[in-house]
Amino acid sequence: MYIKVKVTTGVKGESVERLKDDLLKISVREKPERNLANDRVKELLAAFFGITVGKVRLISGHHSRSKIFSISN
Repeated sequence: MYIKVKVTTGVKGESVERLKDDLLKISVREKPERNLANDRVKELLAAFFGITVGKVRLISGHHSRSKIFSISN
């Protein structure tokens, strides 16, 4: 399954909010440096879907706020 994600970085409180069936808004504390924010988004997605981090893969948007992730079962 593919999930579109809008990411906000550098916020005080982290959150995951479902906007549509295939669209999430995720806020993370990490800054977009050294892949820290992307890694944290993967962790939050894994927790949100109740899966391991290894089943979450970033497909596109490595340097963008709009990203597409693949979630495997």
